[in-house]
Amino acid sequence: MSRYPDQARVFLAVDCIVFGFDGKQLKILLVQRALEPEMGSWSLMGGFVFANENVEQAAARVLHTRTGLSNVYLEELSTFSEPGRDPVERTVSVAFFALIDINKYKKQITDDFHAEWFDINKHPKLIFDHKQMVAKAKARLRYKSAFHPILFELLPAKFTLPQLKSLYEEVYNIEMDNRNFSRKILSMNLLEKLNEKDKENSKRGAWYYKMNSKKYKANFHAVATIIPNPDIYYS
Repeated sequence: MSRYPDQARVFLAVDCIVFGFDGKQLKILLVQRALEPEMGSWSLMGGFVFANENVEQAAARVLHTRTGLSNVYLEELSTFSEPGRDPVERTVSVAFFALIDINKYKKQITDDFHAEWFDINKHPKLIFDHKQMVAKAKARLRYKSAFHPILFELLPAKFTLPQLKSLYEEVYNIEMDNRNFSRKILSMNLLEKLNEKDKENSKRGAWYYKMNSKKYKANFHAVATIIPNPDIYYS
């Protein structure tokens, strides 16, 4: 079969923004680039799309190869196609973001590519347009988590209200009143209280909860009341 005549060569790549929560801080997983240019600089997990796979398959493969992670929440974010975004070749990248509970996958992450967690607001300088990718992923996470249960992907199966409050504060970079947050979240009847307490982080202990997925699907709009004006967090 003949090729398309007089067409420029364009490479197709994927990049993965991996968000994780350790119970206190929202973090991002980065690796050190293994080739020039910018070898040794901090980068998102990325790679080229193979001829026999689609972008979703490529993103899952890259994430597994670079970190050892698999079967995690992975969502397409956006396409980045500025002509000069990659100084080596004309490359279009489809970005994805992943959400994981850091403690759950701590042992699964491989050291082969020197993957390291950084505070989402204090990470090192990133190569190319990866800073813009992270900014867009943060905006998408803030907007979607106001209407959908995706933040629970960052939590263990059972969690405390202080952990949930910390997660919301980290995602939205705001401070919330303890009593108001607890009153609002419990009034929604979306959580089930367990007969168990976390006694490691306080003397009195904090009750564990779990999300009721059926109630959440039936009443997910209630979560939007936790964050005022969620539309301002999306761009």
